Amino acid sequence: MVYVASARPVYLHDRVAPVSNRVCQVVNGQPLQVLEHARRFLKVKTEKNEIGWIEERATIDEKTYDGFTQLAAESKNDPVAATATLRDDLAMHLLPGRETERFYLLPGNTKVQLLVRASAPKKAAEALGPLPANAAKPEVGGKSAPAAGNAKPGTAKAPPAAVAEAAPPEMEDWWLARDPQGHVGWLLASRLDVDVPDEVAQYSEGQRMVGAWMLTKVTDSGADPPGDKAEYVTALAPPQSGMPYDFDQIRVFTWSLKHHRYETAFRVHPIQGYLPVLVFTQNTASGKVPAFSFELASSGNVTTDPATGITRPVAPRTIDYEMIDTQVKRIGPDMAPIPTMHEPGEKKPEKKHKGGKE
Repeated sequence: MVYVASARPVYLHDRVAPVSNRVCQVVNGQPLQVLEHARRFLKVKTEKNEIGWIEERATIDEKTYDGFTQLAAESKNDPVAATATLRDDLAMHLLPGRETERFYLLPGNTKVQLLVRASAPKKAAEALGPLPANAAKPEVGGKSAPAAGNAKPGTAKAPPAAVAEAAPPEMEDWWLARDPQGHVGWLLASRLDVDVPDEVAQYSEGQRMVGAWMLTKVTDSGADPPGDKAEYVTALAPPQSGMPYDFDQIRVFTWSLKHHRYETAFRVHPIQGYLPVLVFTQNTASGKVPAFSFELASSGNVTTDPATGITRPVAPRTIDYEMIDTQVKRIGPDMAPIPTMHEPGEKKPEKKHKGGKE
């Protein structure tokens, strides 16, 4: 068996020739029984017993199909980190990366559940830049060939003291996602929009909102329009891909009954945070109140899965907060200080010296 993996509908043809007749149309995900192999083509039969030829590159084999099935089974109980909407038609991949096997084609505006984020090189293999002018040429016959005009006949020029290293590959983010039919695969993050309410998205301040989760609602009869207003905990990250963490900021937006607008009730930044952000209720002396939690790296040690590019802390910490009215308070068994994170090249605040002298 093979399965149609073409982004566009394709036709089976009655023969492999410059001139042929169309037998029927087949679509993405449709199973086909292989009857005969030819160079670059397969003779197949549909479930309706229609027989024709199809290009092999427009299909995936059973092993790849089983890989998608296994991925869905393994992710069945994974918590949903956020939800998103596809900007246009997008194919699910078996692994992060543009050159990896793809199968299910999701139409634009499809709502998907995001499970975990990963990063992968934008190109499968980065081309090396040109060698410096004084660099030794590649070895020929086991010896280093001298640079033209820089060595005497019969001698080999010594390699330079330092050779410029290739630039690191450009990275891009991918999401392991679940579609409404339960199919699971990797989607390119730049081709989807995380669902964030417009009323809080406007406060992103140039950062990328990773997600927004409703904590509770308050009723404001003096608002325009009057009614219930949701309050959110949000996670934000720098507007770039390939970061070793999911977000570097947690921010809580509450609704001001006095000013009839959203205000920041709590903010912690910069941190090395990881999804999922979980929302729940906490029992207090005055009753149940909204609460939330997220994960931090307990140290700078993180591990990256070589197959998927998923980065996770070696020993994660779970940080909990509760919200009473507009006050956000730290709770839970982990009350140790939250370390602040500084990006490479970012200067730490200088300490002020008393007396104006060093």
